[in-house]
Amino acid sequence: MSITFDVQEIDFKLKNKTKLTKWISSIIKDQNMRVGDIAYLFTNDKKVYETNMQFLNHDTYTDIITFDYVTEDLVSGDIIISVDRVKENAELYNDDFQRELHRVIIHGILHLLGQGDKTKREAAQMRKKEQDALVRWEEEFAPNGSR
Repeated sequence: MSITFDVQEIDFKLKNKTKLTKWISSIIKDQNMRVGDIAYLFTNDKKVYETNMQFLNHDTYTDIITFDYVTEDLVSGDIIISVDRVKENAELYNDDFQRELHRVIIHGILHLLGQGDKTKREAAQMRKKEQDALVRWEEEFAPNGSR
């Protein structure tokens, strides 16, 4: 069982992989679930759009696509993140790139844990859980108090 981080078609280096793995694992374990095989792929808008069209038939750009392979209490999945979209959203919402990246990283995990975001109520619950997880990152896992 593992959490992996790969990059494709972009020049990008993910910071703090070990601490991110511990943070993600803690969020999963808090829900009485076990970490399975979780693969993150960081790429560009084009790749995420093509994947969205091919597998979900969605003709839209998005920051994240989550493929859920959860079985019973074993959390597994593929999470594809557009770094282009994360950068754009950080600027749009006047937030730090790393914080927005961490929000998207945990957003995928929350989906794997069963949290939806299609309705207004679900979206509000998702935002609350994202915020709680970000606070936990900043208080317990961020190196030297950084985001």
